[in-house]
Amino acid sequence: MTPGSAHPPETRLGHIHLHVRDVQEAVDFYHGVIGFDVMGIAPAFQAAFVSAGGYHHHIGLNTWQGEGAPPPPMDALGLHNFSVILPNRKNIG
Repeated sequence: MTPGSAHPPETRLGHIHLHVRDVQEAVDFYHGVIGFDVMGIAPAFQAAFVSAGGYHHHIGLNTWQGEGAPPPPMDALGLHNFSVILPNRKNIG
């Protein structure tokens, strides 16, 4: 097990939902910087969805806990970090 984690290091998640301070800012990062595809932006629901490879979404982004909210305290419960593992281009089709 990873120190401080309740999950073994081989744990894999299919998708996650993140509370962000600004949906468009998060889309700009996950799409513009990391390269995920934008699968949908729903301004009325304060949410957006991004993915890789055409999946409906790997990451949901929302401001449901408040727009512009500051980061939680360091000792707050919840997901503190995650890794995105991308295939090596040599191994793609």
